[in-house]
Amino acid sequence: MLPPPAATPPDLRLEESLVSHLSHRHGWPSRLRSYFFIDPLIWAYTIVLGSISLVCSLFDRGGRIQHSLARAWSWLIMKTILSPVTVTGNVAAVQAGSNGNAPRVFAVTHASALDIPILYVYLPFQFRIIFKSELLSYPFIGWHLKRSGQVCINQQNPQASIGAIKSALRGLRNGMPLVIFPEGGRTRDGNIQPFLPGAFFLAIKAQAEIVPVALLDTFDLLPMNTYHVKCQPLEMRVGDAIPTTGLTMADMDALSAKVKASIEALHSAPRTT
Repeated sequence: MLPPPAATPPDLRLEESLVSHLSHRHGWPSRLRSYFFIDPLIWAYTIVLGSISLVCSLFDRGGRIQHSLARAWSWLIMKTILSPVTVTGNVAAVQAGSNGNAPRVFAVTHASALDIPILYVYLPFQFRIIFKSELLSYPFIGWHLKRSGQVCINQQNPQASIGAIKSALRGLRNGMPLVIFPEGGRTRDGNIQPFLPGAFFLAIKAQAEIVPVALLDTFDLLPMNTYHVKCQPLEMRVGDAIPTTGLTMADMDALSAKVKASIEALHSAPRTT
């Protein structure tokens, strides 16, 4: 769910100039619409549905009810921000999700806090997300993540994540798709960032297919360090699945490079319309 923007480090002049350029392009009417209409509604959705999710977690620790609530939250947000999404490419992978015999990991670019609602609406099946432990500090958002079966990774203390990793591996082997952001966090300049070491550890251990996904124009929609949502059409491009059958940890770097190349190709391909 939508976290507050992070504090701006003093040396991010490029990021600030990009945000400034985008803000000028959309103008004050867009700002006013965002600050006085879109943002308050998003926070209202978050508080109400986040609270319901917390109550439901007392009865369903597996996360299926919470996933449905997160999808409802996301649907409301996508209707509010007036930014239609076109799904292109390997649409069959999106429609199928996981058939139980071929567990799937969806590797997704991450440029905006609104990437999450897009995924919940346009991946129409149950899945779990790997997220950073820092998000647990956000009210409602952190509560939902902790109690809905998502996979928390503590990058400062990896030993503390062993239980979550084992649980995610069991779920993946049992057919529960997993969504990962291999960059580790949102991009600050709109470009795809280097992938984290070990990003595809679970995919290799579960021998799961990796489905590359590139979300286009979400950086323009809502970059970091702003509340200004700039309504515009978006695109979710889905690539061909990359198998990991027979791969071992020794193949991690080569696999990561292959997935990154696929995502970069999706991201840079010309638009069809």
